[in-house]
Amino acid sequence: MNPPALNVLFLCTHNSARSILAEATLNHIGRGRFKAWSAGSSPRDKQQPNPLGLKVLQMAGIGTEGLRSKSWDEFAGPDAPHMDLIITVCDNAAGETCPVWPGHPATAHWGYADPSALQGTDEEKLEAFRKTLYAIRRRLDLLICLPPEKLAKARLEAAARELAEGH
Repeated sequence: MNPPALNVLFLCTHNSARSILAEATLNHIGRGRFKAWSAGSSPRDKQQPNPLGLKVLQMAGIGTEGLRSKSWDEFAGPDAPHMDLIITVCDNAAGETCPVWPGHPATAHWGYADPSALQGTDEEKLEAFRKTLYAIRRRLDLLICLPPEKLAKARLEAAARELAEGH
């Protein structure tokens, strides 16, 4: 029997580029061992995933259906999926006061430059997104290759924290 997938939430300020790239990539390569989501601390009104981010995902053979920009508040409520790991992918989100996450998941910061901030030609902007996607992919490849006992330790920590909250 396979253990349940580890739930991972990627956070960025607007949830339009880096966190979207990470969500789609981990869901693509996670082999059922991981389930990824993304959110932003302050997505703009009517924020959508950056079209260049969606384009590089599609060029890499990674599906984009269902990707949307959303607030991290969706994941802080009692009905939200329980997260095992929360990773900030931009320095702004890493420095912000986060909600109290149900279950007190493990956290990490993986900083990447914002590809949407690049000023240049369309080709240069697309290349910035491609480089960011592949930098994220390299780190995610390492995550999914962690041995089960490393992942089990994260699960044990979460389970122990849940037991402490119950009494």
